[in-house]
Amino acid sequence: MTPVFAVVGHPNKGKSSIVSTIAQNDNISISPRSGTTRDTQHYDILIAAARYTLVDTPGFQRPARALAWLQEHAPSADRRRDAVMQFIADPQCRQEFPEEVMLLKPIMEGAAILYVVDGSRPYGAEYETEMEILRWTGQASMALINPIENEDHVQDWQQALGQYFKIVRVFNAMQADFEKVVAILEAFSHIREEWQSALADIVSEYRKQRATQLEESASLLEELLTRLCTYQVSQKVLSKSQADGLKGILEKKYFNDMRKIEHQHHRSLKRLYQYHHLESTIDELPLEGNLFDTEKWIMWGLNRKQLTVAASIAGAATGAVVDIALAGSSVMLGALGGGLLGAGSAWLGADRISSFHVKGLPLGGYEAHQGPIQNRNFPYVVLGRFLYLTDALRHRTHAHREKLQINEGDLSARIGQLSSEQQAGLHQALDQLRQQKPAEGLEQSLYALISTDSPTLNI
Repeated sequence: MTPVFAVVGHPNKGKSSIVSTIAQNDNISISPRSGTTRDTQHYDILIAAARYTLVDTPGFQRPARALAWLQEHAPSADRRRDAVMQFIADPQCRQEFPEEVMLLKPIMEGAAILYVVDGSRPYGAEYETEMEILRWTGQASMALINPIENEDHVQDWQQALGQYFKIVRVFNAMQADFEKVVAILEAFSHIREEWQSALADIVSEYRKQRATQLEESASLLEELLTRLCTYQVSQKVLSKSQADGLKGILEKKYFNDMRKIEHQHHRSLKRLYQYHHLESTIDELPLEGNLFDTEKWIMWGLNRKQLTVAASIAGAATGAVVDIALAGSSVMLGALGGGLLGAGSAWLGADRISSFHVKGLPLGGYEAHQGPIQNRNFPYVVLGRFLYLTDALRHRTHAHREKLQINEGDLSARIGQLSSEQQAGLHQALDQLRQQKPAEGLEQSLYALISTDSPTLNI
């Protein structure tokens, strides 16, 4: 049996926002204008083998008159459900109460009720007519208090709603995290027993999907880092002077291509988290200029001191491998030497992002090359930018439609949350990548980093 939830309530109380957040779908139309939903919209949510349906309904328009009609046609409580069915089928009611008929129809067909109110607005007795009509349907129901602007009236709403609904929850459609969405589905298993198995499967698949998104984010980031750190452009010509003359052209193409590659992977990340229409803003990938004279580089990646420490850790990790191979006979001299070598090389070529060079070809002619990236900080810059976007998508609800501004954060602090072993693995893998070597264990290191939240990030 497929669970079906009808989201109902007064106009402009955030019903569509609730649907979008629970469904994790930004294809659902949301507008601050009252009455945006004018017809029932069915959204079939598929999560692997599990599924459920959300029905976005128009708001009540004439609840008092509709309730009066129902009361005239139900002389006793045992006739109330029949009266609601008659109300839906009556041609005159369809013409006089189109919104009420449309919202009641899926409920009488078996949908459970999610009644939505705005906790930032005062409770009023006029809402009781809506709740009374819903009670007449006899269907399982839950009330959601959506504090659109503030929580000033949440307590009053809780007291009133508790008299009509078995379950009352505060659910901010713009701020609800993943666990709160799951809790809504789990709560219904207590009042709709026949859905217990289906709802358990849905929650299980949602958790699996969440884990898969983290894994695929790490895989996507590994692909981005590999492509950018190894990317180069070249052109064959007849003479060295022709090759030298290509420097400006190849450099421009190289930097433009690098930015396009990053944009493509950021778009793929949005699709992975089911954001199909989200607009986001992030400063262009800073490629030109002196690394440490360019403020954006330091904000997105590491500063001189942090980069030196990272290089030292990467070098020490490489040296430690030698120690193990020699059964410790070097008394950690390999680790110490590797660390110092890495730290020293972090200062070399710090103002170069990539180089242009010309080489002769064995069969005659020349080839001009731009790239690949040589700078130690570059992988960290790419990493930081992708990481901050991932965090923003993971913690943003699909009802939140404003443009997303991705700001820099403290990448060093984020890396510092990893274990010493994980940090060493990450620094070593990024250093190998920069040197055009196979980056062993890179995806695992990135997964560990992406899976960790940092309170210092500004997203």
